[in-house]
Amino acid sequence: MKLDLYQVDAFTESTFGGNPACIVPLTAWLDDDVLLNIAKENAVAETAFFVQQADRIHLRWFTPDIEMDLCGHATLATAHILKTELGYEKNSVVFDSASGLLTVHLEDGFYEMDFPSRMPMVAELPDAIKNALSLQPTEVYKSRDFVLVYDKQEDIEQIEIESQFFDQINLDPGGLIITAKGDECDFVSRFFTPQSTILEDPVTGSAHCSLTPFWAERLGKLKMTAVQLSARQGKLYCTNNADRVLIGGHAKTYSVGVLWTE
Repeated sequence: MKLDLYQVDAFTESTFGGNPACIVPLTAWLDDDVLLNIAKENAVAETAFFVQQADRIHLRWFTPDIEMDLCGHATLATAHILKTELGYEKNSVVFDSASGLLTVHLEDGFYEMDFPSRMPMVAELPDAIKNALSLQPTEVYKSRDFVLVYDKQEDIEQIEIESQFFDQINLDPGGLIITAKGDECDFVSRFFTPQSTILEDPVTGSAHCSLTPFWAERLGKLKMTAVQLSARQGKLYCTNNADRVLIGGHAKTYSVGVLWTE
């Protein structure tokens, strides 16, 4: 079977920045093991598959290890491919997903996603995570992901994770967010996933479902800019909107091709 394949750098305006995602349009769903093997072969943080039915597009996301319940950068990348490569004419697209209906608004090369809000609550840090950190946080919270708060941006830039300890815990499908106030933006973060092929996710849209309400309350702001401080980096535009969050950014197409599967 021959399938189209697109690779997009999301949450960036420059190729080789942001978070790479592969997008594979389908006419009907393939077996889950085939989808997972395609994601493994693509070897990027997320591969998104979609099937269009009437006015909704059914969307699923796979890492090289598991199917995810929500992925921001691959959702943004899918909207980008629909608009720039597949002739999608509307200025908004509705995705039907494991996290419910997700709307992406498209305007002048900017994509704004309407996602669920996940306010983190005070939590205890498991020993496996504590032992893996080169620097301990000042505060610990949890929603889907653990959210560790630090004093300053420099802490986020310098922290290291010891996989031998970190991989002792299974947070499936969540991960570990470290965050602090930003020097030149409202807040910064990094994101790590234990027991995964890719330890540090370059730019994590879904993490901002928790970071947006958290920093909105702490900073007293509804609209904020955020930077994820991975080696590739990425910029996100976040709006706190009651029980929803708006997460915006840009995207750049890196490659267009085909794949074959049995």
